Amino acid sequence: MTLFKNKYRVESTRLPNRDYSQNGWYFVTICTYEREWLFGDVVNGQVHLSTIGQIAQKFWAEIPQHSKNTYIDAYVIMPNHVHGIIVIDNPESKEISPSKDVTQCRDVPWNVSTKSDGNDNSTTSDDDFDETDVYRNLSKMSPKAGSLSVIIRSYKAAVTRWCNMNGYPNFAWQQRFFDKIIRADGSVDHIREYIINNPLKWDYDKNNSSGLWM
Repeated sequence: MTLFKNKYRVESTRLPNRDYSQNGWYFVTICTYEREWLFGDVVNGQVHLSTIGQIAQKFWAEIPQHSKNTYIDAYVIMPNHVHGIIVIDNPESKEISPSKDVTQCRDVPWNVSTKSDGNDNSTTSDDDFDETDVYRNLSKMSPKAGSLSVIIRSYKAAVTRWCNMNGYPNFAWQQRFFDKIIRADGSVDHIREYIINNPLKWDYDKNNSSGLWM
């Protein structure tokens, strides 16, 4: 991490010649703006999601429904950030790592309770909102359709739009996101363990920005 305008920012890990629409496994971290606690809290190692947190989890789980040839593995919604593994597996492309069998992907959250924190005042039901149009419209825009950037941008936009429509106009994401290509070296198990144990480390990470990144 480097200091820029008295704030720490994460250096880009993107490879300059990498096509991020090609097959691969990607570890992604997305933060709320200023790392504000908007998704809930962690109590005794268990995440208790707010209404916005539940929407963030719901839309993350639905990413494969809106992004073709995309799957999700382990993920967790934390009070101010999201960790998750995204798999792009286009049958027309040969490269895929670290596992060729993407049907084994585990699209379930870790250490998460869907119990509301009791402080939310949502005014519109989920039935009144369809994020499909958000995904469809953004996926047609640059960068390359089907790329990791489009997948994440569409997800962030869907959550933001829901918040704007349901009485949370101040919700915002951090502009950038962190991603790491998962190599076929067994590191996926280490990353899954990191995601699973993230709520248990919250008491340390919540006051330590560098603790958000592996």
